[in-house]
Amino acid sequence: MSSSTREFSSQVVDGADRAPSRAMLRAVGFNDTDFTKPQVGVASTWAMVTPCNMHINHLAVEVEQGINSAGGKGIIFNTITISDGISMGTEGMKYSLVSREVIADSIETVIGCQGYDGFVTIGGCDKNMPGCVIAMARLNRPSVFVYGGTIMPGCLNGKSLDVVSVFEAVGAHANLKIDDSTLHEIESCAIPGPGSCGGMYTANTMASAIEALGLSLPNSSAQAAISDAKRKDCHSAGEAVLRLIEKNIRPRDILTKKAFENAITVVIALGGSTNAVLHLLAIAHAAEVDLSIDDFTRIGARTPVLADLRPSGKYSMAKLVEIGGLTPLLKMLLDAGLLHGDCLTVTGKTLAENLVDAPHYPINQDVVVPISTPIKKNSHLVICYGNLAPGGSVAKISGKEGLSFKGTARVFDAEEDALAAILNGTIAAGDVIVIRYEGPKGGPGMREMLSPTSAVMGKGLGKDVALITDGRFSGGTHGFVVGHITPEAFEGGPIAIVQDGDTISIDAEKSQVTLHCDDTEINQRLRRWTRPTPRYTRGVLAKYAQTVTSASEGAVTDRF
Repeated sequence: MSSSTREFSSQVVDGADRAPSRAMLRAVGFNDTDFTKPQVGVASTWAMVTPCNMHINHLAVEVEQGINSAGGKGIIFNTITISDGISMGTEGMKYSLVSREVIADSIETVIGCQGYDGFVTIGGCDKNMPGCVIAMARLNRPSVFVYGGTIMPGCLNGKSLDVVSVFEAVGAHANLKIDDSTLHEIESCAIPGPGSCGGMYTANTMASAIEALGLSLPNSSAQAAISDAKRKDCHSAGEAVLRLIEKNIRPRDILTKKAFENAITVVIALGGSTNAVLHLLAIAHAAEVDLSIDDFTRIGARTPVLADLRPSGKYSMAKLVEIGGLTPLLKMLLDAGLLHGDCLTVTGKTLAENLVDAPHYPINQDVVVPISTPIKKNSHLVICYGNLAPGGSVAKISGKEGLSFKGTARVFDAEEDALAAILNGTIAAGDVIVIRYEGPKGGPGMREMLSPTSAVMGKGLGKDVALITDGRFSGGTHGFVVGHITPEAFEGGPIAIVQDGDTISIDAEKSQVTLHCDDTEINQRLRRWTRPTPRYTRGVLAKYAQTVTSASEGAVTDRF
């Protein structure tokens, strides 16, 4: 390989003065020939802490073999992962969004230190995926993202199950709709093996968004975790990064404003997670692309929801895989003029060139509907403003719960208190649950509210109760919910001064979240408000709270 393909590794291993470095590398398997090859890191997020990532060590080996077969030298290293699903509803969940930054920082640290000429990242759970891509954007070295793949659905009495089935079963159990035995059966069957949570939750949403950005090989986002297709995807990614090094194609050549518009379009068409707003803003920030929450409104006005996938729909991600994955949907959107076909991708070709031979979905399926008969004619992700969210917020409105809600505030300063009130029957039809001091700074860490929202659904109150928060939501959340309220309560945002009994309205058509108090009363309450003592004063959560930006800016920690 030419010296131009070894821009960084040559600084580490070339010349007599680099003999100590070569000596160290010989101990981990390098030989004389390897020192002449491009060195390619493989950032594995393998861990046994969660089924989402328990198989990724095997995928990393496939990637390494692909790199080596294409003339490079692959080196596997690891970074952390945490599990949202396991920590949900606990104090530990505050570390979830923080882990995105830790993962990005750790990958950047290893690649930058070791002098790798390119790299492949493999993510399998909600936060390690954007963490991987943020690192790719920061470092701007030739690189490819590989998705670890979706889990297969569980099954009980002929009904498909996934992790959200268990969360909602908790609410049903509290409402005496199911007994202890049934809850145990659901718990025991819902998660049958490796792979990411099986609906269009955050992992599958972000995998699809990253492919639409152009950073993954075609259909990497829509493959089962344990499959021949995923193994081939990994091997091909290893080969692809060598081509990118040869052609000097880097992430910021791919991550243009048009690419982000493509990703937003795909997230909406799939009915994807609200977390995509947060993560795409953060990735754009790392790539120095000017993206704002208002871009989601602009693109959402012309983009229909087409996929009938959980949590709002009925099908699992495995069904999308079964009918052909993401590429037929990309072709549909491209043909309808909803995607920019001239965007470069990690294949070295444009999106349109990748899709020339893309198949159509089978005629007799209803997982993805035609653009002419959409599930919803515009976006389910609604950016709301108003006197409760002057800096913006993100609502998830499928249309099934209605387009407006007006009710009585029931205010909680922590997620646990709200969950207890839902489960014990305190929350009733007509209530607007307000969960505050759960923002990026106030939580800190901006916990997901899957436990409360699932309990609401399990209690049968999905159409009768709304929930607003300065925290965020799991991709598994559905119902009448508004999150990411900015400014957050800890920063003195209006959500901090809402009182029990206040009237709150949510209007998805006008994109407004309104506290029905006159301005004088609101201003008097704001003047009386004092910031609470930070919940953490040492350690990673305290550092995060001191550096993180607002949710409307992606909750990033590497400010310019």
